[in-house]
Amino acid sequence: MAAGSSGGSGKVRSKSEADSGFLGLRPTSVDPALRRRRRGPRNKKRGWRRLAEEPLGLEVDQFLEDVRLQERTSGGLISEAPDEKLFFVDTGCRDRELSKKRTKGRKKSLLLKKPLRVDVILENTSKIPAPKDILAHQVPNAKKLKRKEQLWEKLAKQGELPREVRRAQARLLSPPVAKAKPGPQDTVERPFYDLWAKDNPLERPLAGQDAFFLEQTKKKGVKRPPHLHTKPSQVPAVEVTPSGASYNPSFKDHQTLLWEAHEVELQRQKEAEKLERQLALPTAEQAATQESTFEEMCQGLLEESDGEGEPGEGQDKGPEVAGDQAGGDQAGEDQAGGGTAARLSAVEKKTEQQRRREKAARKLRVQQAAVRAARLRHQELFRLRGIKAQVAQWLVELARRRERRRARRLAEANKPRRLGRLKYQAPDIDVQLSSELSDSLRTLKPEGNILRDRFKSFQRRNMIEPRERAKFKRKYKVKLVEKRAFREVQ
Repeated sequence: MAAGSSGGSGKVRSKSEADSGFLGLRPTSVDPALRRRRRGPRNKKRGWRRLAEEPLGLEVDQFLEDVRLQERTSGGLISEAPDEKLFFVDTGCRDRELSKKRTKGRKKSLLLKKPLRVDVILENTSKIPAPKDILAHQVPNAKKLKRKEQLWEKLAKQGELPREVRRAQARLLSPPVAKAKPGPQDTVERPFYDLWAKDNPLERPLAGQDAFFLEQTKKKGVKRPPHLHTKPSQVPAVEVTPSGASYNPSFKDHQTLLWEAHEVELQRQKEAEKLERQLALPTAEQAATQESTFEEMCQGLLEESDGEGEPGEGQDKGPEVAGDQAGGDQAGEDQAGGGTAARLSAVEKKTEQQRRREKAARKLRVQQAAVRAARLRHQELFRLRGIKAQVAQWLVELARRRERRRARRLAEANKPRRLGRLKYQAPDIDVQLSSELSDSLRTLKPEGNILRDRFKSFQRRNMIEPRERAKFKRKYKVKLVEKRAFREVQ
């Protein structure tokens, strides 16, 4: 017996068991296909799925699909269809001969009547009629409208008509008079008025009303602050280009513009050279050596050590000097002890006589200060002329400072302010060299950019801050990998 059989008994197996290709690893293993399936409830969705996967369920699905196909193609079951619908009588080749005898005109008319292929594809081939749309036949408020119609019929019998009918009859009896359009003579006769004047006819109904009421009803605009009407800069919006930049300039104007552009380039070159000098590395003569570095590190140390004694100076002193130092230390201690005793005695309580003397001395000092202040005020009366001169000189100095500030403000009024972290940089002068000047408008080379000129004008007039183009900044480090195929070629 082969391994994996169901047992050692000589039991005759069925054909499905013999056809099974299951090979078990144990002598007691059983083919899963031969196991008894667990039966569960059939009224659940899980039971429906199991029934649909069984042979009976598959047969039922095939049968229902066949029924639906017959209903779509023939309009019902073929087994229930009559014989006239399934069969026809063949009368021979007579009809074919008649069709051959048709003239060219008839064929053309038949071709015109034949529908197009695209229309045939889009046609509904199903024989099942579309379900009736109930919502399409429903009328909203049908009962209400039906009751209203019954009421109108009842009122019509009594001689009364609905309101809409009565209004239509009234319009037929007395049609509305068309309004005459104003002609040119009427517009001339109409009085003119200033729209922005205070006494115009549009604002007369608002005269005398409360200001708060007019603001709340949106009939009066909010008063704007005065600084909104002031311009941030007195520079004109559109500056006139110098005459040297025209397409046919004179020699003098063109040379003047070239000189201005040359001065700008020289200033830019000087700034670049200055920056290079500041960032340049020191030469061999200016480079720091080991000795110069040591001297710089020792600066300030030798001067501080001049007043100090040598390290072995205190050790070489004799016993006499040491005794003198000891005696000095003892005297210092006695002096410190005396100071401590004085401080302790000062903390003691003052006597009544001492308090009386201190009070009299304080009163005397206050009186002397008052007498001194009165004497100074009396003396200032004789200094009125000098004080007036000082005040006049001070006022002249203030006026001079005020005038200087006003002049500086006027001089800086046309200059761009510092609105951001960047400074305003004037654009390059649009100028062509003498060799680039063209003698014809057709070959004229355009200079400058209108969009860039307007952008710089906004910056010059303090309307926007100077900006620079955003720089691309990579968020991650670029990783370079050498492919294996390229490495193999090398």
